[in-house]
Parts: sequence; C-alpha cells; structure tokens
Amino acid sequence: MTIRPRRSVLYMPGSNARALDKARTLAVDGVILDLEDAVAPDAKEMARAQVVAAVKAGGFGHREVVIRVNGIDTPWISNDIDAAVAAKPDAILVPKVSTTEQMEMLGQRLLDTRADPRIRLWAMIETPIAVFNIASLAAMAADSETRLTCFVMGTNDLAKETRARLVPGRAPMLPWLSTCVLAAHGHNVDVLDGVYNDLSDADGLARECEQGRDMGFDGKTLIHPSQIETCNRVFSPSEAEVAWARKIIAAFERPENKNKGVVQLDGRMVEIMHADMARRTVAIADAIDMARLP
Repeated sequence: MTIRPRRSVLYMPGSNARALDKARTLAVDGVILDLEDAVAPDAKEMARAQVVAAVKAGGFGHREVVIRVNGIDTPWISNDIDAAVAAKPDAILVPKVSTTEQMEMLGQRLLDTRADPRIRLWAMIETPIAVFNIASLAAMAADSETRLTCFVMGTNDLAKETRARLVPGRAPMLPWLSTCVLAAHGHNVDVLDGVYNDLSDADGLARECEQGRDMGFDGKTLIHPSQIETCNRVFSPSEAEVAWARKIIAAFERPENKNKGVVQLDGRMVEIMHADMARRTVAIADAIDMARLP
C-alpha cells in the first residue's frame, strides 16, 4: 500500500481565485478547496465553477487536491458532488458526516455518478453523534464503495455543538480526539487534526501540532500559509528517528535474525512490531523527500 504524507493540509476558499492559484506553489502535502464555510451563500455557484476550473487545469504537483462540498442537508450538495466528480480531484471532503447511513448514501452517489475510481472520500468529524459513531464510521472503509480514506476533525464545530471551550491543551476534547484516532487507525483510515485558530500564536501552534503528532494524528488542517512550516516540521520524522528506523529494519533483515521476533540492538530489546513501525517511518520520510524533488 502506498503511503501518502498528509502532514499539512490547507483550507483555501473556493471563491478566491488568487488563493486557488497560490495553492499550486505552497509547501503543503494537501489543499482543501473549500465550497462550504469559507464561501458566502450568494457566492456558492461562482466558487464551485472556479474550483472545478482550477482542479481541471491541474498544476498542483505532488499536492493532494481535495474539494470540500457543502453539507448533506444543504441545497448545494447535489450540484457540488456532480461538479467535484467532473473535476476529478484526489478526494471529496463532506462536512458533518455522522452516521453510517450517510456514508452509504455518499458511496452510492459516487457510484451512480460513475465517479473516477481514484476519487476518495474524506469525512469531517464535527458532531457529537459522529464521535459516538466513530468506530462504525471507520469500519465503513472496508466497503470499497464508500471510498473512505481519511477523517478530518472539525474541532471548531465540535466546540460549538458541545459547548466545550477551546482552551490551551484542549483538555475538554482529548477523550473525543483520542477515540477518533483509535477508530481511524483501527480500520486503516488516516485522521487529520483540526485547525489552530490563533494566527499570532506560533508557539501555541507548535505545541498543538506536537500534541496531535504524539496522539497519533497523521497531520493537521491549517487555515493560513504561515502555519505550514511549523506543521511540516513537527509531523515529519526527524533525522534521528529515520536513522534509528533504518537500523531496526537492517537488524531484522540479517540472516541470523530472519526468524526472530525479538533482537537486541544497541542495548535495547526490539520486537518485530518495531520493525513494522520503522518501515512506516522510513516510507513517510522517503515520500516526503520525493515530494521535494522538481
């Protein structure tokens, strides 16, 4: 299975043509071309047309291109999905997915529209019901028709729906975030952390990126290009981590260790599961290096 880095994924308003052009030049792993929150109701159709044109024009290089459509219960969803299918992004991101029935409906819609099989489905987790249903939602990834690849945490909407406060350290949300990470990775689904709202607080952003990384998030969604460098740095394996990972892999590949489940390496006991973790670390590092190439 190909591993794709998703360290930094930046929201870009679909109604802003300059932002869509700029998305092709930024050092992000992915861009979310937004038709939902960032677009006023009277600009929805214009934004949809601009996003479709931008995606069809290409030029995004290694960056994963995602179109965020409007919510399932809005009057724009049908036309949004039709337009996104025609544009052929890497993925379609749907807000406020809360039930397996909604996931099945989305998968069926992609099937009915004969969407390119390479288009994946991303789902925003931003309601209390979604958190309660997260294990069942993640399990939908086993159904190829749903195309589920990634969850995106909508922490601002979760705060709104639960009345939890957005405080440093995110103590009120930690149980919900951890539950979603567990469910996602239990079913081979990537999961991205929510946005950090304070653009003037670089230290706070770094701390929240580190927290998300340590919790097991694959990356973080961003709201401004100024946040990219910090996010990429924190969610990238360090040189020391990659070197140690390569050393673990090499140890288990030695003929004398071929059938061993545990080996001793530099005074540490290393299990075969650590070799699996090391291979993922190296794969992510290699993919990041490949993305830097011209």
